[in-house]
Amino acid sequence: MKTRTSAAALVASCLMMSTPGNAAVQEAVDACIDRLRAEGGPNAKAGTVLSSEFSEAGTLVMLKDRGGKVWRCIGYSDGTVGELSPVDAGVENGDRPQETDTSAGRPVAGPSTEVTERLNFAPGTSGAIAEFSLKSGEAMNYLLNARDGQFLNVRLDTESPFLFYMIYVPDGGILYESSQAGNDYRGQLYETGDHRIEVFYDGEPGTNGKGQLTITIE
Repeated sequence: MKTRTSAAALVASCLMMSTPGNAAVQEAVDACIDRLRAEGGPNAKAGTVLSSEFSEAGTLVMLKDRGGKVWRCIGYSDGTVGELSPVDAGVENGDRPQETDTSAGRPVAGPSTEVTERLNFAPGTSGAIAEFSLKSGEAMNYLLNARDGQFLNVRLDTESPFLFYMIYVPDGGILYESSQAGNDYRGQLYETGDHRIEVFYDGEPGTNGKGQLTITIE
């Protein structure tokens, strides 16, 4: 996970206060996100950090995955996790710990409304440009059929700091996260089939993000 985080998709503008234990909290939150993404199933690839509460014994991190399930995690300052488990419906319905840390509420790449469109290159070309405007919580999925060994180039042009994209290989694994490595990607593909590029907007409710993707295959 991001926090679409060491995982998938923490927004870089989240500020960290210079208070005791804050670095330890960051390590613990990232560790919990990574563990949830690895073990929580398909819906755990995206979600939200609900809260984190530091103590010397370990940091309690509450997470909600894209499917709405709430998870309880105990993380440590060395980047390890002592416990990860789903919580009961009472917590999911709102009876959860109060948000106590600046990491609370950080988005992990993951929209609530998605549209899918297949990219088809014009005859004689090897690329396409996709323009979009997304509201908070919306995403666009672009499907591109490509072969093992080809090179994929993706560039996101936008003025919004809250637009990100993720590239998925045909088996569903994550190939690239722009929130982690920037808006330009170039790499050689290792699977044949439909590759999915998911663009999502994590801005404030009531706002929108505009941009365009330039995609080429070599």
